[in-house]
Amino acid sequence: MNLSEVSLSPERVLNEISEIAQFHRIQGSKELVESVKSIKEKLDAIGVENKLLGNSYDGKTWHGTLASPIAWNPLYGELSYGERRLTTAESPLLIMAHSPGGEAKGEVLPILRDEDWEKAEGKVVLVGMNWRDAYRKANEAGAKAFIAYREGTGEHYPYIGLFLTKDDLEWAEIPAVAVPESVAKVMISKSLKGSLVVNLSVEVETPKREDLPMLYATIGEAPYLVFSAHICHPKPGANDNASGSAMLIELARTLSRAYNDSFRFGFAFLWVPEYHGTQAFFENARPGEYYTDINLDMVAGSPDRSGSTLMLVRTPLSRFSVVPGLLENFLLRFNIKGKSFSGSELPAMALKAYPYEMGSDHDVFNFFGIPGTMVITWPDRFYHSSGDTVEKLSLETIVIIGNAVLHTAIYLAKNEKGKLMNFARGYTMKVLGELAMNLETEESERLVMRGLARDSEFIGFELGHSFDYSPWFEWKVKGVINERLIRARGGDTEEFKKLTEDRKTYAQLHELLMLGELLPKERAFKALGEEYGRVNKGKLEVLIEILNEIGVITLL
Repeated sequence: MNLSEVSLSPERVLNEISEIAQFHRIQGSKELVESVKSIKEKLDAIGVENKLLGNSYDGKTWHGTLASPIAWNPLYGELSYGERRLTTAESPLLIMAHSPGGEAKGEVLPILRDEDWEKAEGKVVLVGMNWRDAYRKANEAGAKAFIAYREGTGEHYPYIGLFLTKDDLEWAEIPAVAVPESVAKVMISKSLKGSLVVNLSVEVETPKREDLPMLYATIGEAPYLVFSAHICHPKPGANDNASGSAMLIELARTLSRAYNDSFRFGFAFLWVPEYHGTQAFFENARPGEYYTDINLDMVAGSPDRSGSTLMLVRTPLSRFSVVPGLLENFLLRFNIKGKSFSGSELPAMALKAYPYEMGSDHDVFNFFGIPGTMVITWPDRFYHSSGDTVEKLSLETIVIIGNAVLHTAIYLAKNEKGKLMNFARGYTMKVLGELAMNLETEESERLVMRGLARDSEFIGFELGHSFDYSPWFEWKVKGVINERLIRARGGDTEEFKKLTEDRKTYAQLHELLMLGELLPKERAFKALGEEYGRVNKGKLEVLIEILNEIGVITLL
């Protein structure tokens, strides 16, 4: 098969994005279910084998380490002051996800410092950060209602979810809305100059349960190269993540036409609510069937309107694979626009490959031993806001990412073992060379060789080697580590929050959990230091002890 003959249709992807963006896809809502069913209908129409997998949102089930939010559907919301009136007809994001229903009339109290909470009783509080903790404080302080905003959203409504559980409903009573930053600034100004009274109303329905939809499709037979994308997020959510979900449809369509029995891999596709769906999927999945995961999240951002760059997140060293290298190689091939003064090809978008970072469903694949990589357009000026609309997206970005992913899949499935082995050697030297320019690579080399040995098992060449395991601990409760999990198991939630405020420390904790399954303590920390450079060993040791005390891990 000639790779130059295979391509996807960016126009078709954009049309699919437009259709998905019509659904308000909040976790626990009926529109999330409807959006997944609409994708299933498309797969049925193009003849790709698929099935809906079941789980529940009921506010009490646990999806691995994540507590299910309540089933919840927004009906109507309204906020008014003076002659200004905001309603959900303008954006459903006016109602904070999972807010209780209710009505309130009261004076607005901007929370600008901690001591402002002392005056919250009987007021409508206005909060610009740490919304979930602040929402609980507002309930406990006797506030009438809660208004949230987020810096940087301008005229757009921010997406802020409460993710309330059944237990939370014992204290969560007041309605919660979210307003654009521009509206919040006016409210703050009027409040500080005198007094501002608002009226607000929130109508919702909270059924006992709702389906947690997971759509799983396959082409060919195991072992599979799996593609994942989260389907959830609010209307419109065009880049995040109607774009990834739409690109998966087009990849399934294109690969179903290209596939034949000579391919060494089949292809699997997974549309899920972010994290909750992936962790629920692994309750019954067979990890041995999957070679690697390519996660598509926010794959259509534009450099001019959204301010986006191309960001490739590599697999962690604990799950090393050559697949991110191939994906990077094809991203470079398709990311071309113009030439330099000497004729060299220039990139259409800024592109960089990063060591493992957390933030999407590739994380869960890695936790369960399947190397997961992600391509994403980041940053995005309209991230998690009503401004994330289709006209902000870029056909050029869709072409670059879509064709890079497609060609990576076919190259892995079809190309000669010798060519794949040569590429693997080259990528191995590149990764270790990058690390060696600044740090020692003793543990990194072992982990890379282990990853190459796994690649060899699936592809059929002979590179790398494994090593005898001497693990520090057993990771017994796998998944995204979070405050609710710590609280539910009797751990020190405040200490956990304080230690993980730094996102780098939080990501490094999860890589340390994967490394600790393979290496003794000091070697695990050495490997982590080689991968990331600077790590806070003291913080991470305390976090590991917290997880040991609550039974998430068991020290060996």
